[in-house]
Amino acid sequence: MSDDYVRVFDTTLRDGEQSPGINLNAQEKLQIAYQLAALGVDVIEAGFPAASPGDAEAVRLIAQSVKGPAVAGLSRTRQEDIKTAFESVKHSDRPRIHVFIATSDIHMQYKLKMTKDQVLGEIRSAVTYARSLVPDVEFSAEDGSRSDPKFLAQAFRLAAGCGATTLNLPDTVGYAIPEEFSGFFANVMKEVGTNGLVWSVHCHDDLGLAVANTLAAVKAGARQVECTINGIGERAGNASLEEIVMALKTRREHFGVDTHINTTYLYPTSRLVTRLTGFVVPPNKAIVGDNAFSHEAGIHQHGVLCDKRTYEIMRPQDVGAPESKLVLGKHSGRHAFGERIKSLGYHLTEEELAKAFVLFKDLCDKKGIVSDGDIEALIVDEILGNATKKSFELRDFMISIGAGGRGSATVVLTDGEKTNSDAATGNGPVDAAYKAIQRIIGIEPELVSYKISAVSERSDAVGEAVVVIKFKEILAQGRGASTDVIEASIKAYINAINRLVQIAEARGINLFPQCVPA
Repeated sequence: MSDDYVRVFDTTLRDGEQSPGINLNAQEKLQIAYQLAALGVDVIEAGFPAASPGDAEAVRLIAQSVKGPAVAGLSRTRQEDIKTAFESVKHSDRPRIHVFIATSDIHMQYKLKMTKDQVLGEIRSAVTYARSLVPDVEFSAEDGSRSDPKFLAQAFRLAAGCGATTLNLPDTVGYAIPEEFSGFFANVMKEVGTNGLVWSVHCHDDLGLAVANTLAAVKAGARQVECTINGIGERAGNASLEEIVMALKTRREHFGVDTHINTTYLYPTSRLVTRLTGFVVPPNKAIVGDNAFSHEAGIHQHGVLCDKRTYEIMRPQDVGAPESKLVLGKHSGRHAFGERIKSLGYHLTEEELAKAFVLFKDLCDKKGIVSDGDIEALIVDEILGNATKKSFELRDFMISIGAGGRGSATVVLTDGEKTNSDAATGNGPVDAAYKAIQRIIGIEPELVSYKISAVSERSDAVGEAVVVIKFKEILAQGRGASTDVIEASIKAYINAINRLVQIAEARGINLFPQCVPA
């Protein structure tokens, strides 16, 4: 195998999860990590272990369970952060510690409040310590694209001399322009050298140029790309993994290098991440959008009927998006159901599969044909969703709607020890139900967003609700699925509250200064 290929460093579970509104539990992260390994990524950045005990535990779980890719933990230059990262990734067959510190004048002056010599001192001690723990150390110069190139080269030389094996030059704030960035990247590489080093690039999409800047860096000599599934991430997101991979594959004659990604897993992986994060892929999204291989204009349709190459530079099957022919219903067996689960990108234990199959049969009794979307909603809500600690659980509810759209709701919740019920009125049944829940739990989170959608085009489709709530500066996302959209909405709100409680407990925040009313 040639060393001259582009390594794919996936940071969906770290930078991607930092998107406001995304809150994955450990089991959901593990599902994505399994799929990333099947996709063939070289490195999984599983999280930022020092950020929280929950993040450290998720990284540890992935490092222990997922084989194949290197598993990386992000760390600041603080020795305690590096130690925490090591404790989480050491269980991997290929552990990596990813150390970073800012090198731009604006970050050093206003954020770090450090001189250049102090930053160099941090790099020296951090990389040296990390290398004493693991043989694979990556160093990133945060805000590298806005850094003085001479100081940047000095920082990279120091990191390499202390044992870093991968050097990452990020465009942290999406400031770069492709032609400019290509020259900048090439000059820094030339100043530092490439002997025994892998040069990496990490671009953000603030100007919509993340993928273009990443490809420009590859052309300049980068041999690791840092990216996320569907381009999710801080602010406007990261460079999109699927777009980078297919650009290198489709235009290999231009770039001269390729990746080791199994591209037929791109579409299933995109769908899995969409389902678990609640971040919907736009229909016109390149590579994995629903319209990526659709043709409506008559002249396009005529051309495609004559030869698909007239308007398609890739085939749907190249990215794993063939049209499904298998219809599942109440006469389907467990084997067919299990195979469909695998094809959708989920990795369930035998116990989880058995429970999902029972729920699937129950759903078949309510509707004739069960779509892929119905199955995914069932798994995410009833199987993976149960991994979130349930501080509150829905026992029953009753809804009534009056003239003018006013609604009233009675909701019954249990907290594991006692059952509480309350009623409220509101602007519609969902609003009334949410107010009743607030009365029961004793807090009033802000509803940041609420989305309800059918998971298929059939009139009897399962409805899936996704809500994001905010309380005491904590954002939490919840999901719920049911053939009844009101029940789905209530379940999503309770799921969000349970996640809110879990996050607050991890941060030592008391959400309930007073007792929950009886």
